[in-house]
Amino acid sequence: MRAIRRFTVRTVLPAELTALGELVHNLRWSWHPETMDLFAEVDPATWERVGHDPVALLGAVDPARLRELAADRRFLRRLADAADDLHEYVTAPRWYQTLPDAARAIAYFSPEYGIAAALPQYSGGLGILAGDHLKAASDLGVPILAVGLLYRHGYFTQSLSPEGWQLEHYPSLDPGGLPLTLLKDTDGTPVKIRIGLPAGRALHAQVWVMQVGRVPLLLLDSDVADNDNAARDVTDRLYGGGGDHRLMQELLLGVGGVRAIRAYCRVTGHADPEVFHTNEGHAGFLGVERIRELTEARLSFDEALEAVRAGTVFTTHTPVPAGIDRFPSQMIERHFGGDSAWPTVPLERILALGAEDVPGTFNMALMGMRLAQRVNGVSVLHGAVSREMFSGLWPGFDVDEVPIGSITNGVHAPTWVGREIMELAGRELPSLIETSRGWEGVQKLSDADIWGIRGRLRRHLVEQARVRLRSSWRNRGASDAELGWIDDALDPDVLTIGFARRVPSYKRLTLMLSDPARLKSLLLNPDKPVQILIAGKAHPADEGGKKLIQQIVTFADSEDVRHRIVFLPDYDMALGRLLVQGCDVWLNNPLRPLEASGTSGMKSALNGGLNLSIRDGWWEEWYDGTNGWAIPTADGVADPDRRDELEAAALYDLIDHEVSDRFYDRAADGLPRRWLEMVRHTLTTLGPKVLAGRMLHDYVVGLYTPAAVAARELSADSHTQAKAFAAWRLRVTKAWPGVRVEHVEASGVGDTPEVGSSLELRATVALGELDPSDVSVQAAYGRVGPHDELVHPSYLTLTVDGFGDDGKAHFSGAVPLDRTGAFGYTVRVVPHHPLMAAPAELGLITVPEEPVGMTNGTLR
Repeated sequence: MRAIRRFTVRTVLPAELTALGELVHNLRWSWHPETMDLFAEVDPATWERVGHDPVALLGAVDPARLRELAADRRFLRRLADAADDLHEYVTAPRWYQTLPDAARAIAYFSPEYGIAAALPQYSGGLGILAGDHLKAASDLGVPILAVGLLYRHGYFTQSLSPEGWQLEHYPSLDPGGLPLTLLKDTDGTPVKIRIGLPAGRALHAQVWVMQVGRVPLLLLDSDVADNDNAARDVTDRLYGGGGDHRLMQELLLGVGGVRAIRAYCRVTGHADPEVFHTNEGHAGFLGVERIRELTEARLSFDEALEAVRAGTVFTTHTPVPAGIDRFPSQMIERHFGGDSAWPTVPLERILALGAEDVPGTFNMALMGMRLAQRVNGVSVLHGAVSREMFSGLWPGFDVDEVPIGSITNGVHAPTWVGREIMELAGRELPSLIETSRGWEGVQKLSDADIWGIRGRLRRHLVEQARVRLRSSWRNRGASDAELGWIDDALDPDVLTIGFARRVPSYKRLTLMLSDPARLKSLLLNPDKPVQILIAGKAHPADEGGKKLIQQIVTFADSEDVRHRIVFLPDYDMALGRLLVQGCDVWLNNPLRPLEASGTSGMKSALNGGLNLSIRDGWWEEWYDGTNGWAIPTADGVADPDRRDELEAAALYDLIDHEVSDRFYDRAADGLPRRWLEMVRHTLTTLGPKVLAGRMLHDYVVGLYTPAAVAARELSADSHTQAKAFAAWRLRVTKAWPGVRVEHVEASGVGDTPEVGSSLELRATVALGELDPSDVSVQAAYGRVGPHDELVHPSYLTLTVDGFGDDGKAHFSGAVPLDRTGAFGYTVRVVPHHPLMAAPAELGLITVPEEPVGMTNGTLR
């Protein structure tokens, strides 16, 4: 019989062990080994049985053992020390508290969070990044208040059928068995948020609080008695259900998330966020909710929009249009029109926020960008791809000027780096652990120390992989009598390559199978063998991804190679940590440029692994020729099968002739000196760059603080500046058709322009109803291409010389001729206001109707 309800009965700790409960309910334990050691001491056997889950430990440990610990003075001293350390960690000023103008609080919204393996509220890279973002924010003292959804079935666990087909399972999760606290009002009743739905229905949610170090993470849960069955299921599972279900989740995350933040700040006294960071478009409705708040406070829609935009940051993570959430416009109309309409927020304005070229479609990413004054991609290459992909929002501007920047992702070292490496660094390079400085000191570590640790991590990976492999084969129907070969599967002394990630087609899980005979020769080479460990999940609805997994599993099942290549099911944080710590080489072969960033290779690098990757995402940015290997790409080949064939051949050649040769090239003492040189160089050069702390620093300095300053300015004095800026924007937009560049003339260079001279420009511009202060007239100049296009031009703002009664203004300036070769220029007019973050912000630009300038002129 099945239970009709499932819940967790929590243990009652003796008073002497109260601090143990406090340690369990702060997720800092997930990256703090000393606290984990304390949990292990509670009951070592039970600790192993519950998979190192502290909450499960307290639910399973014998009460007699707890009474014994309550009388154990040594344990109580250790417990007190751990509690004091946690208190100091969450209260003492850190880097952020030294900054001027910093935001009082930042709201961070993400649909998923990868905090710990015991909390399956993530599916892949987006969630893992969000978890590392919170942990790094906690370490640096950044006052983030995070928002997500509590999925009662989380993301699926994965197993394999006897035929190697992915099977999904959705275990039930009880909040009582997780390190969560229900948010309660001052009268002790649970806080509930409510969102109106069509046909008089409503969506209710309670709010659970997960403490991630210093950072509170609010998780909204729709499984409450106030809801009908459909509403209760909104938070049933991550990325489950159809379009309407997905829209309900995103309404709850965005609209409900803002309401949860307001309630949390009211109940706890936490500072109200000045900055709202939307991690991908899933939470885009948070901007609409904030507009509603302000319009109900007597601002117009346009005034509220400017106030909201000033304090909003939007991060895009997808490099392909297909990765963006889109909904039929009729679906949006049902939720924001008719009897569901918000009185102060017109439906047509909401629809305009998500409008795209395809009629009848509402684009969540476009809404996110229109609601944010600051937008970024997650690597330099991804920023460039995003500017191209979304350039239609800013017509007339060169792609380079599209206001989408980039902050390259980073990873949280204490979460992902092997303990042995952290302890070696703490012993030999204390400044590296304490301040994240002194990476050059890695050169002082001995070859024997580095190689010894790498060997121990590889051996641990092999041992754990055998356990997982045996379990997988049993689940597929094999008997123990058939599994004796697993005792010798993999080899702790063999070059070990890891490949683990989600399994969409562009990540090309099966590229390594392009030439099965060649792959077998690499795996079974008698002098320099290779072994490959593979993991990954396909989305439950992705039949193509499941077929790719089946192809890999079928190959790995072959008796002649199954000891050298394995697929390990149920890829999660725990398995990911094993792989990035134990593998010598991290393989990544996406279809360039479709990998936005990719961070697993960063984790491997911090553990002394070397990357073997297509130059995509972060690797395009930081590969230097000696910190790993770049797989050549066949970018110009149109036939996808031919492209895969060429890139797979390049991959095989690199493994055969460079990677393996260097790994097995041993000195007399058995150490691979040349390999270890690359490891040292990788740690020294990549270490400071790939850290999530560096990423948070970039967000704080480049985005959060400027957004906070702008938000304060627009909200001061009852939003006086927001009102003025909105009025200016409407006036300029209305008057812009009357702006024309009427005449441009140049002088000062003669017939043979030479480097070092200057070109004197004078421009006459008809401004119509605008004043010279409303615009910036700029000379764009520099190298020209074969079709007279300016290539990466420079810009010079011209000064106003006069403004006549006829509405015409005269501007002038001197353009420096600072390079030889083909040179050109033109003049353009763009809006100008001190509250604008970029010239392209309004999407308005005027250029001469006829070409002007020395197009294709040659400087000598």
